[in-house]
Amino acid sequence: MDAFVLLGSFLLLIILGMPVAYAMGLSALIGAWWIDIPLDAIMIAIAGGVNKFSLLAIPFFVLAGAIMAEGGMSHRLVAFAEVLVGFVRGGLSLVNILASTFFGAISGSSMADTASIGSVLIPEMEKKGYPRAFATAVTVSGSVQAILIPPSHNAVIYSLAAGGSVSIAALFLAGVLPGLLLGLTLAIMCLFIAKKQNFPKGRSIPMKEALKICVDALWGLMTMGIILGGILSGVFTATESASIAVIWAFFVTMFIYRDYKWNDLPKLMHRVVKTLAIVMILIGFAASFGYIMTLMQIPQQITALFTSVSDSKYVVLLMINVLLLLLGTLMDMAPLILIMTPILLPIVTTLGVDPVHFGMIMMLNLAMGLITPPVGGVLFVGAAVAKLPIESVVKALYPFFGALFAVLMAVTYIPAISLWLPGMLLK
Repeated sequence: MDAFVLLGSFLLLIILGMPVAYAMGLSALIGAWWIDIPLDAIMIAIAGGVNKFSLLAIPFFVLAGAIMAEGGMSHRLVAFAEVLVGFVRGGLSLVNILASTFFGAISGSSMADTASIGSVLIPEMEKKGYPRAFATAVTVSGSVQAILIPPSHNAVIYSLAAGGSVSIAALFLAGVLPGLLLGLTLAIMCLFIAKKQNFPKGRSIPMKEALKICVDALWGLMTMGIILGGILSGVFTATESASIAVIWAFFVTMFIYRDYKWNDLPKLMHRVVKTLAIVMILIGFAASFGYIMTLMQIPQQITALFTSVSDSKYVVLLMINVLLLLLGTLMDMAPLILIMTPILLPIVTTLGVDPVHFGMIMMLNLAMGLITPPVGGVLFVGAAVAKLPIESVVKALYPFFGALFAVLMAVTYIPAISLWLPGMLLK
């Protein structure tokens, strides 16, 4: 009955149209009233949820990504990707995917990736003879890499939801190979489609121009080296690396590229603060929701339910994948990580699944929800940038869903894809 009151009130509030964060906070209050604990405990849980040093990584990474996204980095990354792969048949689709790989490693945001890369490449691809819906599908599916490749702030949220027991540095490294595998799978599929539909070849860029493009893009790409290099060398922590990334992004944007106006900075800061306010409210209310779930022993009850169906690790992981894929189509990614991690992590660790490996499974699952209707935030951004109806973009996405699902199965059932790099570099 306790679980019915808490989860039922949460679902009812969502159905009534209340924002997810407020629905979690209010249902936590209802749950506290139901089990007769002081409401002061909810306030303490909310304050404790946001009073964590590791959370500073989120605002810094978001700010660094916003500065680089609006400071001309996307154009330079597209040009750099074109130097590397743009000359083959269907080359612009590969440019799109590779640019998303680079941009995701700087911004950590699929929405920023889709908006920035899409605004440059969707019109260009259409001009070169690619269907606009196909160009949009390539853009939104390629942007999923940003969820996995460091510095993904969703990895920070997962670490927080796991009670701080999972290293952010390990999660960053664990996302590298799954992210690259995803990009490679999408690229192979695009090559196949390009050959089948006879898409045009790109131009071969002269050596002198190519060298200039590479040098120009190198400043922004060094952000990746600063973040991962600093963490792995022990010079600074993952949280400290985020603040260093902001300083570097500001320096490159304002003093090297100089495409961004100083008087536009206050507007950028205002947008970032609005985004972060939503995220921090969500984290605080999710902490109170998780606190009530713990008191009601809901995670233990769900663990018993899953293990009663099967004690096979592979069967349970398949059931969890199906559950997360369904939930990802109905809710945004961050609240689902905060809600589902405390419930599902005890189940998989009991079966011997590494928490870092499960983090990759969860993030890839929920990332697919970002491009899936009816609540696919990245899908909506891509359709808006392309000025296309959602239906036509979803239709073009069908083969890309297949590629994403194949990568999900590989990441789920081959733990080494996620765990090899952290095991090698964090000994």
